[in-house]
Amino acid sequence: PSNDGTPLTFSKFEEKKSTEKGRRINTMRRLFWGSPSPPKCPESSESYANVVKAYQSLEPGDFTGFLKILRSPSSQRLQSRCTAFLNTMEAYHDLPVQKQSDLVQDFYQSFAEYFKSFPEAQVTQIMEHVEKLIMTRLHKWVFCHDSCDDEQKDLALQRRIRSLNWVTPQMLSVPFPEKKIEVTGDPFLPAITAIIEMDAKRAPQDKLACVSKCSQHVFEALSTSNSEPANADDFLSGLIYVVLKANPPRLHSNMQYVIRFGLPHSLMAGESGYYFTNLSCAVAFIEKLDGPALNISPEEFEGYMLRQRAPPAGIRRLQVASDTQHLLEEIQGRQEKLDQGMDALNMQLQQWVEAVHSQLDEATAQCALVQKELLSQAELSQVLSSSSHDASLQEQEKESVLVLKDEQAGPKDTDC
Repeated sequence: PSNDGTPLTFSKFEEKKSTEKGRRINTMRRLFWGSPSPPKCPESSESYANVVKAYQSLEPGDFTGFLKILRSPSSQRLQSRCTAFLNTMEAYHDLPVQKQSDLVQDFYQSFAEYFKSFPEAQVTQIMEHVEKLIMTRLHKWVFCHDSCDDEQKDLALQRRIRSLNWVTPQMLSVPFPEKKIEVTGDPFLPAITAIIEMDAKRAPQDKLACVSKCSQHVFEALSTSNSEPANADDFLSGLIYVVLKANPPRLHSNMQYVIRFGLPHSLMAGESGYYFTNLSCAVAFIEKLDGPALNISPEEFEGYMLRQRAPPAGIRRLQVASDTQHLLEEIQGRQEKLDQGMDALNMQLQQWVEAVHSQLDEATAQCALVQKELLSQAELSQVLSSSSHDASLQEQEKESVLVLKDEQAGPKDTDC
């Protein structure tokens, strides 16, 4: 130590670390901007103003809109730098994975400096799009890289989880009744499906979204057994049970991929960071799981692991009998409800038929009355028309008689 008590070795280490990080950042800036510092874009610059306006109008989660803006002429510089970085990373894909991680994180930092005048929330949204664009292309080059032992750790973790398939929710103190699980199906199945889907995603944020979705389903499953919200201990126990049941493919590689190439704010803040931290704790618990952690003796734990022990047959038979009895009671209750529903439906149907017949009889009676009235009106009109015809004939006959009488009398002799 020096005179002031500060260890010289530590200060030199910090100085060397800062120098190395500054050198990497300057290298990335030179690759990204063509110089050790980002270009100065005054507010009066028309192109910069257009870029700012376009990115500020971008809706959250609109990755397609981000790609359209990035391919526009005003963002040509940003697009060319992204393309150059991707080509460089693909050309040097044999670099150690930690070196690749440093380059990607430095690229994130350099890209974010271009939007340092933006609000933090907008910068976060833009960088999530950048991460998805970059890591979707680089996934095949950096995921489960040959320079690390991720593949071996994946196999070891899968074997470890497979050897623990005998662990029950009661051993993990998961607050959910086993009887209900056997009868209605595993309520953690949606969470199991979500954590398995993580391996199919490429972008770190999409993998984190699967972890968040899985965790939310765990909370939903726990809420079915308790009237009160689940606490942190219950959630962690449920998440451990989900991991044991799912045995997700390449779990270690997926988690390391998110740590190495994900945005720092995604892992250090918000729900996604909390859920990912709990997943890391669940995996660490599984790797160090022993008898006392499950409230059993070390001998029992070793016997279960070596398949030398199994739950007592009597307990299994009692559990199966209890589950069967509960299932029969549930089926009987459903059958009674079905019979009651059928009786009510038959009564309603009979009442409906009677109402239809009543309405039909009433309509038939009204129709008969209408027909009778129409018939009487037709007969009356016919009588009136025939009477008027006879009267007209009589008038014509009288006129004819008068004409004949006039003709027979002849002209009168007025002179006489």
